[in-house]
Amino acid sequence: MVLKQISGRGLKDPQLLDAFEKVPRHLFVPPEDIDLAYADNAIPIGLGQTISQPYIVALMTHLLELKGNERVLEVGTGSGYQAAILACIVKEVHTIEYIQALADKARVRLSEYENVLCHTGDGSSGWPEAAPYDGILVAAAAPRVPQTLLDQLKDNKCLVLPVGGEGYQVLEVWRRKGSQFDCKTEIGVAFVPLRGKYGWK
Repeated sequence: MVLKQISGRGLKDPQLLDAFEKVPRHLFVPPEDIDLAYADNAIPIGLGQTISQPYIVALMTHLLELKGNERVLEVGTGSGYQAAILACIVKEVHTIEYIQALADKARVRLSEYENVLCHTGDGSSGWPEAAPYDGILVAAAAPRVPQTLLDQLKDNKCLVLPVGGEGYQVLEVWRRKGSQFDCKTEIGVAFVPLRGKYGWK
């Protein structure tokens, strides 16, 4: 998976690749799909949610431009895999999940990662209690970037999220520059919808 799907597609950062080597992806997929754990696709995890394709997890992590001493926010914990990857790279991860049942399961899976703090709630509003963040990653598709998340970003840091309608979105990278924000687009993606006040109804 690491050699073909991540490094083989141009993501060569040693710290990033090491995180994917360390985290056993099969522990974050449903038992009935364990044979697909390292396949090049997203996998349903129940309740209408998925664990993202390995390359997309890697790309979104890469786009945050992490160095190792950051505090980051992940919106959409899901199974907990993305949070585990981030935990192997940064100092502190706050991850928030809208669906209580998924949050409870992810909290158990992530219990071995001492630098991960799991929250349940409306991730479209972020987690202001620990803001500002050195990076924000949204693992669900928003109709537009929530200003609440931009407001929780440190200066010259990035927010990565998919923006668009059902079935197809574009990955956007927002960088804060004082009171202004620059946005660039990356690749087309397909994520489940972001729920909450600033997500899809």
